[in-house]
Amino acid sequence: MTVAVVQFGGSNCDRDAVRALDRVGVDAERVWHEDGLPADADGIILPGGFSYGDYLRAGAMAAHSPIMDAVRAAAEDGTPVLGVCNGAQIGSESRLTPGAFTTNRSARFQCEDVFLRVENADTPWTAAYDEGDVIELPIAHGEGRFEIDDAAYEQLVDDDRVLFRYCDADGNVTDAANPNGSKGNVAGILGSPRTSPC
Repeated sequence: MTVAVVQFGGSNCDRDAVRALDRVGVDAERVWHEDGLPADADGIILPGGFSYGDYLRAGAMAAHSPIMDAVRAAAEDGTPVLGVCNGAQIGSESRLTPGAFTTNRSARFQCEDVFLRVENADTPWTAAYDEGDVIELPIAHGEGRFEIDDAAYEQLVDDDRVLFRYCDADGNVTDAANPNGSKGNVAGILGSPRTSPC
């Protein structure tokens, strides 16, 4: 299995993604966004960082890179795509996932550890967990607040496409445990049933 890790100008977590994949025995190839996807890519990661300095909106400029046409086509064909941090923002701006990211409720950049509750354990990204498990992960973002209109949010919930919600250490989903003001404490979602999560 080979996973393509897409680099954009300003990406800074691509090496972390490659190291993480290496630790679990998965071959990874860093791919510069202008060079296109390798034909043998079994998966794609859009890593974190500050693509193009987050000018306009986080992920907005990277979403217009030609490689994103290939990423969208691969996702539609069933290739798993994982967007992490800025990669999730790029995925949203590219319409791989619904909704949008905007400025944190605090209006500040936040770098801290948070707790997430696993809402859907039936995906390649969450299969090692049980529904309801609580995990602790770091966040580092200024535009991490997930926004989506009410009808689309209800559709995400009805379709079981919410992967993670911000919670406290005991798994309680509360406003106090929501670090950035994301709608419904959402911290991770699946794209359409034919695509993968960001």
